[in-house]
Amino acid sequence: MKKNSLTINWSIFEYDELQACDRALIEAAKKATDGSHSPYSGFRVGAAILLEDGTVVTGSNQENAAYPSGLCAERTALFAAGHSYPDKAVTALAIAARNSNGFTAQPITPCGACRQVIAETQSRGGQPIRFVLFGTEGTMVIEGGAGNLLPFCFGAESME
Repeated sequence: MKKNSLTINWSIFEYDELQACDRALIEAAKKATDGSHSPYSGFRVGAAILLEDGTVVTGSNQENAAYPSGLCAERTALFAAGHSYPDKAVTALAIAARNSNGFTAQPITPCGACRQVIAETQSRGGQPIRFVLFGTEGTMVIEGGAGNLLPFCFGAESME
């Protein structure tokens, strides 16, 4: 038997400690929550993606009465970027969420389905994605790419 371990590092920043580009991406994600269609959960999520050329693409969660038919903010933004900018790599992804009390105190992370799409997007772009996850009590920054969100992901190489 061979045992292995996995270590994932992340940082928590106060808003003022963040780089200006991270603050701008967070603000775009926060604004994207305005476009959320979330009449059932009341949980509004916004995502903002930074492309390698500096373009920012946003998305928000879109609920449906038949819950599986909705779509998360992250995938909405990733699919929009993939359609409109198919040759541009995603370099960063920011997420912000709010409910009836305002923006969440703790950062939220992408769901499993979004993590799989992020991994595929990163593979297509050929460079690691940086994650900036906003919370009013601190912003989580995860460097090193999608493997830090979804270790052992299923990818094209899994089918070889």
